[in-house]
Amino acid sequence: MSETGTGSTSVDDAASWRDHEDVKQLKYRYLRTLDTKAWDDFEACFLPEATADYNGLVFADRAALVDYMRANLGEGLVTLHQVHHPEITIDGDDATARWYLQDKVVVAAFGFMLEGAAFYEDRYRRTPDGWRVAHTGYRRTYEATYNLADLPGFAIKGPGEHTHV
Repeated sequence: MSETGTGSTSVDDAASWRDHEDVKQLKYRYLRTLDTKAWDDFEACFLPEATADYNGLVFADRAALVDYMRANLGEGLVTLHQVHHPEITIDGDDATARWYLQDKVVVAAFGFMLEGAAFYEDRYRRTPDGWRVAHTGYRRTYEATYNLADLPGFAIKGPGEHTHV
């Protein structure tokens, strides 16, 4: 028995810590590849049979999800997705996690901005290549939309553009 009285050993604790960190890294990679539109790397985050439900926008598998994101989050659309406060549970080769999301979407060509928050509820599975998303989805706590014409002086620069020039 460990000093904490949990019955785990330091080897168990190290493996559990590693699993938690690997799940965090997977979620962060999912968000980074979504925001940078690195679609092949985004796809690699998921099992082929992965499902998703974004507040009622439902996908039956990885192909449908990635195809939708590729078609609808392309050039000219700036996104920001950040998660924090992970609550991760590991059970052998399966894991669940809840994350608090803050996001923003700006479509300058349409004079539109959305920002909001939600709670993700995810399921993960360990594979020979590491952890992968089996299901992801969120329920909104709020969503606010803006007409950029109502924000005098609002300007946005995309990747590689300098704001100080």
